[in-house]
Amino acid sequence: MDKVKIERINFLARKSRTEPLTEEEKYEQIQLRNEYRQFMRNGYMAEFSNTYIVDENGNIKRFLKE
Repeated sequence: MDKVKIERINFLARKSRTEPLTEEEKYEQIQLRNEYRQFMRNGYMAEFSNTYIVDENGNIKRFLKE
């Protein structure tokens, strides 16, 4: 996710604390937050898919089952 979108998310969050957002801004905020959540989820899944656990018997297992 690019820096411009993150700055826009933060701007809308700050604005919503001081004044009501318009319907268009509310919709934009929801869309941007959903995009951010998906971006973060994809990053975590990529990290976990390359994570392995070694049990007490020395067996190596993937953290996430595919």
